[in-house]
Amino acid sequence: MSWGKLLQPDLVLGDSILHLTPALLVHHNLKGLVLDVDETLVPFSMAQTSPELRQWVEQIRPEVALWLVSNNLSQYRISRIAESLDLPYILGARKPSRRKLRQAVTAMNIPVEQVAMVGDRLFTDVLAGNRLGMFTILVEPMVDPTQLDRRSRWRDLEVWISRQLGAQLTPRERSS
Repeated sequence: MSWGKLLQPDLVLGDSILHLTPALLVHHNLKGLVLDVDETLVPFSMAQTSPELRQWVEQIRPEVALWLVSNNLSQYRISRIAESLDLPYILGARKPSRRKLRQAVTAMNIPVEQVAMVGDRLFTDVLAGNRLGMFTILVEPMVDPTQLDRRSRWRDLEVWISRQLGAQLTPRERSS
């Protein structure tokens, strides 16, 4: 498989995870979500979830199984976020490795093609999900406004490289 295909998300949301709706999940026949944590759910500089995120999880929970899978090694940070959302979690995933993603999918007991990897990074989240055969969803990062310049440079570089390799990264669907 080419790098362009490995870095190509199945869905480019074009907004934060808060705009991933139950209707989109049904449309794509998704029964489970593996969620990245840092900048997908919570800005890297924060260790608490927002009321909006907790409300989103409660809205999505009846529709799909949910797991957090993070590259972060901080047991304190990831467990605190997971507990506030009442979700199981895996830390130290080393994405784009597939091993911990496979562990979460196995725990869900759902066929891998009905589980989406949702994240803000192409070279970790999307690449790992595609390598495992998951549906992949790229969301816009939740970034602390005081760190926006530094963090967006890395994302801009990832997007540029991915496009050079053939990935199409324009939002293809919008939530209703």
